[in-house]
Amino acid sequence: MGEEEGGDPGALFEARALTVRFGGITALEDVSVSIAAGEVLGVIGPNGAGKTTLFNVMCGFTRPHSGTMAWEGRTLTHMRAHRLAGMGIARTLQGVGLFGELTVLENVVAGAERFRRTGLVSAVLGLPRADRDERQLRERALAALAELGCEDVAGRHPTTLPFPIQKRVALARALVAEPRLLLLDEPAGGLGADDLGDLTERIRALRGTTAVMLVEHRMDLVMSVCDRIVVLDFGSVIAEGPPAAIGRDPRVLEAYLGQEPGSGDSRGASAPGETQGASAPGGAAA
Repeated sequence: MGEEEGGDPGALFEARALTVRFGGITALEDVSVSIAAGEVLGVIGPNGAGKTTLFNVMCGFTRPHSGTMAWEGRTLTHMRAHRLAGMGIARTLQGVGLFGELTVLENVVAGAERFRRTGLVSAVLGLPRADRDERQLRERALAALAELGCEDVAGRHPTTLPFPIQKRVALARALVAEPRLLLLDEPAGGLGADDLGDLTERIRALRGTTAVMLVEHRMDLVMSVCDRIVVLDFGSVIAEGPPAAIGRDPRVLEAYLGQEPGSGDSRGASAPGETQGASAPGGAAA
């Protein structure tokens, strides 16, 4: 992965003028976004707005047709997915993305691989330093599970657990890497009120120490935890600012409700892609 000077030195991560096309469909068009160290940034928009595509570009899963990215002020000529952990970037998926054939503990240990100090030869030969290394990784993983209240399921397989617990395990696998930037792709999906409350507190606790970029349809969560929000619609940024300003922005309300406020009867309108109990920006019932 080549690097060169040229990014914003005040941003931990910065994307500039990203454009992505799939055939004749433009998923992202001239999208620029940045996040500072310790900031919680929300990325919202209707279904198909380009939110997950943005995450995929940031993680190296999708190559942009044009645009650049920068990490700590250094432009990245190529983002490589296998280098993310070493850079300090971790991501959760819309589902859970856990390995069903591994135990919960083994899944979280996989997230701690960046801290492994011994190589394959030492592990195969069963050298003492490899045993110590493995023990330390397991201790890290158990601590991450305990932090999220999941240490009691460490020996079970993810597929035997309720979905909200699987989501916690997936978050533990991301957090055990001690990322500087945590990408959360719809973390509230499938969660009830109690689990949503726990997730809200967890994200708030990360503010100031870990940068969090959050793609989410649950506006109650986004508005309560984010320092700043970027709104995408049809692959373009239509608004950016603090939650209070975003909740009043006519362009945002039009994107979610399909019409400008006051331009007609919007009774029963809902923000596309909202889950039950969610709300449109500004508190409009969804």
